[in-house]
Amino acid sequence: MTAKVFIDGDVGTTGLQIRERLDGRGDIELLRLPEERRKDVAAKAEMLNAVDLAILCLPDDAARESVSLIENPDTRVIDASTAHRVADGWVYGFPEYESGHRDVIAKASRVANTGCYAVASVALLHPLVADGLLPADAPVTINAVSGYSGGGRQLIAAFENPESQNHIEAAVRVYGLGLKHKHVPEIQKFSGLSHAPLFVPSVARYHQGMIVQIPLQLWSLPGSPSAGDLQAKLQDHYAGSHFVKISDKLHEGDIPHVEPEAANGTNRLNLFVFANREAGQAVLIAVLDNLGKGASGQAVQLMNIMLGLPEEAGLEAAAA
Repeated sequence: MTAKVFIDGDVGTTGLQIRERLDGRGDIELLRLPEERRKDVAAKAEMLNAVDLAILCLPDDAARESVSLIENPDTRVIDASTAHRVADGWVYGFPEYESGHRDVIAKASRVANTGCYAVASVALLHPLVADGLLPADAPVTINAVSGYSGGGRQLIAAFENPESQNHIEAAVRVYGLGLKHKHVPEIQKFSGLSHAPLFVPSVARYHQGMIVQIPLQLWSLPGSPSAGDLQAKLQDHYAGSHFVKISDKLHEGDIPHVEPEAANGTNRLNLFVFANREAGQAVLIAVLDNLGKGASGQAVQLMNIMLGLPEEAGLEAAAA
């Protein structure tokens, strides 16, 4: 029997991308509300309680409201908002998080899709903290840059439309300078850090693609682990993954630059370790499509797992 799926908020940036990835698939039945009933609460409630799986692509408060409308115990939910990422009763939607986590997702009724900056940060930090290579109480700094599509319609308009009231002409804009970005609690919890990381995001004048960088002074860490130790641990953790790819070698100046748009159009999360052995320094880097593994691609991967479908269905799984 074909599973019925409803995207609540399929006119926003993430929802549109999920719909595009699901259109034409014969292994699910994708349901939609007529345009004139899209904001009808009763119609939405009826739809949410009639499907096997709902994917919420809404602002936080609207996502909470949609969840409150669900009375059918058989309706399962993937929430792409920030509302439930650290909430009790919700499973973290990163299948590669640790061994056995796919099985947890497969059985879950409530799954919180990861944040884009967060999944990259967690992917780099969690295996190292769990193994003790990076102490849980280490003072971690994360620097990141995203394409402007990550900010949704308003930010897209600000960059692309010169007539926009909030038009942005700058090539790069650093933001989140209150140091309380909404992804920080998620990063701290699922990385296993004792203290909130210092997270400094920025947005640049290109549509999509993301790079996340975590510099480490290895000489300051207990036991002075080498960059090779970090590389080996990440390779072991993600061995056999379809979508999370760790570069097969430690980089020591052999790559002159890394491009944030390198994974665009895919569901890949590409990881690298760069080292300066003499200085005892390393930089962990993740590259992903903020609308792919950072949003819509991840949601489709979760849907596939929850519905017992091939995990790669509708997703590009090429190597890094």
